[in-house]
Amino acid sequence: MARANDEVAALFAEYADLISITGGDAFKARVYEKAARSIGGYHADVSTLDAKGLKEIPNVGKSIAEKVVEYLRTGRVSAVEELRAKIPAGVRRLTAIPTLGPKKALALYEELGISSVEELTDAIHEERLRDLKGFGPRTEERILHGIALLQSSGDRVLIDAAMDVAEGVVEELSRVTGCRRCTYAGSLRRLRETIGDVDILTAAEDSGPLMRTFTELPYVMEVIAQGTTKTSIRTTKGLAVDLRVVPPDSWGAALQYFTGSKAHNIRTRELAVHQGLKLSEYGLFDVESGEKIVSETEEDVYARLGLPWIPPTLREDRGEIEAGLKGELPDLIEESDIRGDLHTHTDLTDGLAPLEEMVAAAAERGHAYYAITDHAPNLYMQRMTDERMLAQRERVRELDGEYGRRGKRRGMRLLHGVELNIDPDGGVDWPDDFLAGFDLCVASVHSHFNQEREALTRRFVRACENPYINIIGHPTTRIIGKRPGIDADLDAVFAACARTGTALEINSHPDRLDLSDEHILWAKRHGVKFAIDTDAHSVLHLAHLRYGVGTAQRGWLTKDDVINTWPQARLQRFLRKGRTA
Repeated sequence: MARANDEVAALFAEYADLISITGGDAFKARVYEKAARSIGGYHADVSTLDAKGLKEIPNVGKSIAEKVVEYLRTGRVSAVEELRAKIPAGVRRLTAIPTLGPKKALALYEELGISSVEELTDAIHEERLRDLKGFGPRTEERILHGIALLQSSGDRVLIDAAMDVAEGVVEELSRVTGCRRCTYAGSLRRLRETIGDVDILTAAEDSGPLMRTFTELPYVMEVIAQGTTKTSIRTTKGLAVDLRVVPPDSWGAALQYFTGSKAHNIRTRELAVHQGLKLSEYGLFDVESGEKIVSETEEDVYARLGLPWIPPTLREDRGEIEAGLKGELPDLIEESDIRGDLHTHTDLTDGLAPLEEMVAAAAERGHAYYAITDHAPNLYMQRMTDERMLAQRERVRELDGEYGRRGKRRGMRLLHGVELNIDPDGGVDWPDDFLAGFDLCVASVHSHFNQEREALTRRFVRACENPYINIIGHPTTRIIGKRPGIDADLDAVFAACARTGTALEINSHPDRLDLSDEHILWAKRHGVKFAIDTDAHSVLHLAHLRYGVGTAQRGWLTKDDVINTWPQARLQRFLRKGRTA
């Protein structure tokens, strides 16, 4: 289940927003933003720490540590409650809209009395915002986009939050006497980026003990419905979880059915009908005799339909049935294929852990190579300088000597890189002669997201044409449910990446997963290569790689499509990007 760290981080992020809405000290808001990020990414559970231990967390001083202790003791923080009371509930509702900042939300409330998403939508359509300072047609368009984003997310949660709950439930139920099999299914098994509810599937002769254990889990807030084959609960975090119990000999058919997607299942049932069969969650049956033909494993079900086993991440009716019938399903990339991480950060900029800890954690994960890519100076709040970057390079070279010698086959080579900022005109932080000293360069957009489409497109294309830029980081800049992707001509961007030998990143952080699966499919048609990176800002973030790999699978990628599955010699040739010197 979710750690107390996540709860405290969310509370402090809200506190920072509340400070901004009320016109408080911008520096104080920034302090709490940084504390939220530090606590969320800290390796130890804050509920196990005293005030002294809390102050060892980066960006957590005495005052913040006291607020953490207060929250853990009482479930609230008085300073946060006081600010909440000062802000109309309507303004707080409006700040949930991606693209609408706290100051604009307050202006809408004070000037027009708008206190709901519905009222705001009506006001935009009636063009009542245009008399307000700072609200033009482009702003209206962005707000409407944000409203659509908010409404489309509904009650869905990010994949890591759902996975945390699902794996906890599976672990508990697997211990129950009589449980023969247990796993999660549904959209979570297909590794979709957001999850509406969690589906748990178990196999047992007697469902009673499983249902009792399920409803008595400590994080159950409400039992929505309870029966012998299906029980539904809601967790204290508001996430709905459904448990289904099937006979052991129906396991394969049930797992195929409850994994979905609906569109995929329609296609498999059509195949069954054409063969005089009926497919349900209980098995594959002969229509005339009613005899059950197969049901125990998914492989059996698919084979009887004339298909190979189809990986769950492909089951979206995007051509997987046709490919399976032709024997043309891709050999999808697996997490074990990843040889290294090419985009990570340390506490030299906005990371939480020092270089040595990040490198040690990467080695523990078995990487063959690992890149450190802290921020460049144009992201001014990171306070990067030439001298600081060169000093880090020297230390990276020392560590490379240490880790690279740990056995000819098992050593880990370190790459010194940088995450550059793609400026509004497509330029980056340093000139070519300085960039030439890096082993690789990731370049990302961190500002000016709302440029005109043509300008944004030129910006990306120019970055791709830079001979020292190897990877475009989090390419659309989206933050799921909070910030929409940029409006650029992606066909032109993808074509430029393919033409120049610039890889596109699949950022594994659960709130980004950028590129999305649909964009991956699109970019692959242009011949683009990809890098699956964590963009880790703490040791814990290195484990997010699984979500980037899942997204890559949903985009039909093989390991040959992904540069950080390649041996280091091949990777280094790619990173030269055609340069001769």
